[in-house]
Amino acid sequence: MMPVTLDRDVCYRALQARDARFDGRLFVAVRTTGIYCRPICPARCPKLENVVFYRSAAAAQEAGFRPCLRCRPESSPDLAAWRGTSSTVSRALALIADGALDGDDADVEQLALRLGIGARQLRRLFEKHLGASPIAVAQTRRVLFAKQLIHETRMRMVDVAFAAGFGSLRRFNETFRRLYGRAPSTLRRQGSPRAASGGDRSGITLTLSYVAPYDWPAIIGFLAARAIPGVEVVEADRYQRTIELDGCHGTVEVTPVTGRDALAVTIRFADLRVLPTIVGRIRRVFDLGADVGAIAAHLAKDPWLAPLVTARPGLRLPGAWDGFEMAVRAVLGQQITVTAARRLAGKLVAAHGEPLAQAGEHVAPGLTAVFPRPERLAAVDLASLGMPRARAAALSALATAVATDSRMFHPDADLDAAVARLRALPGVGEWTAQYIAMRVLREPDAFPAADIGLLRAMSAADGTRPTPAALLTRAEAWRPWRAYAAQHLWSSARATAIAPLQEEAVA
Repeated sequence: MMPVTLDRDVCYRALQARDARFDGRLFVAVRTTGIYCRPICPARCPKLENVVFYRSAAAAQEAGFRPCLRCRPESSPDLAAWRGTSSTVSRALALIADGALDGDDADVEQLALRLGIGARQLRRLFEKHLGASPIAVAQTRRVLFAKQLIHETRMRMVDVAFAAGFGSLRRFNETFRRLYGRAPSTLRRQGSPRAASGGDRSGITLTLSYVAPYDWPAIIGFLAARAIPGVEVVEADRYQRTIELDGCHGTVEVTPVTGRDALAVTIRFADLRVLPTIVGRIRRVFDLGADVGAIAAHLAKDPWLAPLVTARPGLRLPGAWDGFEMAVRAVLGQQITVTAARRLAGKLVAAHGEPLAQAGEHVAPGLTAVFPRPERLAAVDLASLGMPRARAAALSALATAVATDSRMFHPDADLDAAVARLRALPGVGEWTAQYIAMRVLREPDAFPAADIGLLRAMSAADGTRPTPAALLTRAEAWRPWRAYAAQHLWSSARATAIAPLQEEAVA
């Protein structure tokens, strides 16, 4: 495979300077050693004529290079700089991160069908934007995640194999011997942190990198203001929540790593096979893949947004752990404040949530239940919780729809199609659909133009607010990062008292 064209001089200068801004944007393959590295690798800088630059680790690996054991490419930030040019690739990678191509029977045709395009077109898009095929991207993702587990935990190799999505221990061993010429167990460093199998409730701790700057106070404040009692606990710089996947309960804990551009994530979950899914969701909740430099440079062209971008460098767009949970939150929050919606969500969990099955000494006392499943809420009368009957009926209809279609919130449609599908749900209007697209589907261009917080933030000096239509026209210049523009506006002084709050009523 030919490498994707990059400016060799710019890339080489970045390599010589060990420029951290390029970490995750490119990978450096050295012909004389057969190894590919991050641009910040501390090894001696190779000669220009001996290096090849790739846009992704998958492209380097598919070209026959093996990952560096020193700079550990699996630890590089998972940047999404191509999002603005290919939402299809973005959605495909989100599905791959959820395991769409895991297993020995991986099927690109089925993945392409879910995205509404042909398999040949999907392969062409991947080659253009990542320099590798969808299968190569999925395989590299599995290998690098397994390598991270080997380096950062003391999990048994069989557990590492299944946690990384390999169908068998034999396939896992074959892959590593082919790449590294040695058994995977030899890659483990002596003295690695202790972390046993999923049955050990002390948990498995991993580090997830990001590209600085990162506005941690903003995102932890956002999550704290909306933390559902019983499900989430935010204390100082620590975020904890309960999780449920396939009927199994657990918890996750996230804290910033002092002195590093990374978050420490402790996962307590019995089924190790879903570790990649859990890590992928945490990355989305904390928006670790945002190319904040490119986003800030684009939005700062607008004189209204420029001072907001300067004031909050590294502002992220908080994601959501679960699509159904986020949709319920959004409907509960219609026409009421964030605090009132949080209180109502707590009542919902207390009445219909399932008690946490794995509580213990390592779990925060405030974590008592998992969020109710759609099947549960579809079968009960929610009006007794003290909400308008129309809103209770909307929630019941939403729960019924999600219980019937488990892929309701999967990122397999473009923004317009996703919003149209969401708006077909009872009680979900344009605001709610756009908000769900922002936080669940991770659509960087979603924009709830009728939001009162956004309208207030864009008010003129005399207090005159623009109409939603006028704001939508103004926001055209912010594409493809309108969701991040909304986050900056919500974080501004004019909007913080009510943001994000909508004026949408339940139909």
